[in-house]
Amino acid sequence: MLKVVVLVSGGGTNLQAILDSIGDGRIRNARVEAVISNNPGAYALERAKKAGIPALCISPKTFENREAFNRAFLAKLDELQPDLIVLAGFLVVLPKEMTQAYSGKIINIHPSLIPSFCGKGFYGLKVHEAALERGVKVTGATVHFVDEGTDTGPIILQKAVSVEPGDTPEILQKRVMEQAEWVILPKAIDMIANNEL
Repeated sequence: MLKVVVLVSGGGTNLQAILDSIGDGRIRNARVEAVISNNPGAYALERAKKAGIPALCISPKTFENREAFNRAFLAKLDELQPDLIVLAGFLVVLPKEMTQAYSGKIINIHPSLIPSFCGKGFYGLKVHEAALERGVKVTGATVHFVDEGTDTGPIILQKAVSVEPGDTPEILQKRVMEQAEWVILPKAIDMIANNEL
């Protein structure tokens, strides 16, 4: 059974997609051991509690400096001993010590077809604003392994989504989540859990 820890900063819609996919069998041989957020107000923590999953908040604001936060975060992960760490809308840059310690065991979902609209500064609605500004006809989402760069690790899965006339960043964001993110993130976890990658 693959032990998964999900890291999230906001509402937790991708976390919910993971929990639903475990519940209905689309993710086999995996369970979410804990959900960790950097944001004490993240609704994702409520989602975890409702599902009976330990919900932890480790906020950088409660530490004297970033190094202390990084040490505490890594210590908590080491205590949990996850087989897989899933970044599901986690807006904290992971320290090098973490990406090295868990090399090949961290995946991220990004709301574009990498290498488009990714890297430093591209997160949340900013990705969809950039796609619309550029005038692309197709966007999508990417699940990739996390390395020391930002959105630079090896790609696991991608799914394209059409950009429709009249799209706003919010409408496009919702379509990308529903048609791509909530499909390929559970699929990637299932593939990893069942040695199909």
